[in-house]
Amino acid sequence: MSVLALKLVLAPILIGAASLVTRRWGPSIGGWLVALPLTSGPVLFLIALEHGPAFAADAAVGSLAGLAAIAGFSLAYAATARLGPGVAFAAGMAAFAAVGVASMPVLVAPPFVVLALVLAVVVVALWSLPEGRAGVASVRHPRWDIPARMVVAGVLVLGLTTVAPMLGPHPSGLIATFPVYVSVMVTFTQRREGVTSAIDLLRGLLVGLFGTSAFYLAVRFGVEPLGAGRWAILIEKREAERP
Repeated sequence: MSVLALKLVLAPILIGAASLVTRRWGPSIGGWLVALPLTSGPVLFLIALEHGPAFAADAAVGSLAGLAAIAGFSLAYAATARLGPGVAFAAGMAAFAAVGVASMPVLVAPPFVVLALVLAVVVVALWSLPEGRAGVASVRHPRWDIPARMVVAGVLVLGLTTVAPMLGPHPSGLIATFPVYVSVMVTFTQRREGVTSAIDLLRGLLVGLFGTSAFYLAVRFGVEPLGAGRWAILIEKREAERP
């Protein structure tokens, strides 16, 4: 399978599977699944293949800082959710951008310092989140819902990995956490299940960010010694063997 094929199928498959699990077990579990690096993980993997492990290691630090921006998105969305999903979406995106820009100077610090700051932001956001506690709602979803989410994920991964060399590693990693799928899920959940379910989803998301931060830290310290060279060689070999 070529790198282009990986870009087109890897993230969409993960997003589609997470969407199905969310429908089965409700918004809290759905939020936890959304916290998984379903788009940023494939982005870092593909960046390592195309631009080398060192670039991917620095990008992982940017993605780590992006978790603080996601916490800002979650808190802003929850605070304005009762004004409607449109207003909440705009507030969340503004908060994501603001926290992301503010975090850029911190990225030159040692990774464990970045981790400590990010976890502090997530804890504050989780503590400040309003109460939710919705159950699993029986809601009919349109047929286009999951395919649309998969297409959005594929376009995001393809676009970001294409412009990564122009952005540099830290901005690439941070933008890889851009909450496209999170925003789609939370606004859709609010429209069909209400504010309480949307807040439950955000709470699950924030809890899941603790595990995701460990993932990015492992990538930061593991991608260079372990390398992505074997994958790149395997892909190049298969491409060369094609008639």
